[in-house]
Amino acid sequence: MSAATTAHAQCAPTIPTQWLTSTEAAAYLRIEPRTILAWARQGKVRAYTLSGTERHVWRFRAADLDAMLCSPVVLPIGGRIQ
Repeated sequence: MSAATTAHAQCAPTIPTQWLTSTEAAAYLRIEPRTILAWARQGKVRAYTLSGTERHVWRFRAADLDAMLCSPVVLPIGGRIQ
C-alpha cells in the first residue's frame, strides 16, 4: 500500500453521512459548542442552516468535519501566516 493510499484511508470518513447538531458536532471534534458555532458563522467549517426558523439552527455533516480535519495546511508564499 502506498503512502498516499494510507493517508487517504486515515482521512476517509468513518461515519456514514449523517447530520449532527452543533452539540453533537462539538463532541465529535472534542471542542466547545460555542466554538463550532463561531466557526460556522466565520465560514471556517461547512455548516447548513435549517429553513423556516426565526434564528439560525445549524447542522453539520460528519464527512465535512472529517474533511476539515484532514485538509492540508498550506502557507502563503513567503511562509508567514498573516
